[in-house]
Amino acid sequence: MIVTISRQFGSGGREVGKRLADALGLEYYDKQLVTEIAKSTELNENYVSEVLKNGGYRNYVFSFGRSIPLVSGTPNTITDILVAQQKIIKAIGEKGDCVIVGRSADAILAELSPVRIFVYADQESRVKRCRERAPEGENLTDKQLIRQMREIDKGRKKLHDLFSNYPWGDKDGYDLMLNTSYTNIKSIIPHLASLVCDFHVN
Repeated sequence: MIVTISRQFGSGGREVGKRLADALGLEYYDKQLVTEIAKSTELNENYVSEVLKNGGYRNYVFSFGRSIPLVSGTPNTITDILVAQQKIIKAIGEKGDCVIVGRSADAILAELSPVRIFVYADQESRVKRCRERAPEGENLTDKQLIRQMREIDKGRKKLHDLFSNYPWGDKDGYDLMLNTSYTNIKSIIPHLASLVCDFHVN
């Protein structure tokens, strides 16, 4: 069983993914993918993280789909990162039995028919969750947090849409849309795990 988690920033998608993986006894992949991509490309991990966060550079247009063309005029390092991301995620998917958070895994692994989940929440809940998980000493205003959420989601959409026929967050591209607004994520995991298993069987 392969489960992919796409998520709005601050919606708790990472927590959903980790708890779901634990409940189902599946391997869990998230931030370590950036580490593996950095190793593969021999690039700085922080740089790789920023490229993926921003969906590449705004001045360049990529077209990936099922194959990986090298795009004329595109910096080689950006192309290398996106090629490595696809290669690593496909290798993980071929092993099966895992939960992958983000990294456009739902689109990259489309041919393996993963259970695709999109996690979202209303703005108030996302701001609250961001504050609860903020690093010590971070004192962003609500306006700054909202701007940060929008910028990160913009990057996630841009990166996802390089690989997918469905826009990021479009219900037609997912099997489950999970609204975590005002929700205790831990309490819903048993129900979500059962539902995911039903999707897998069917």
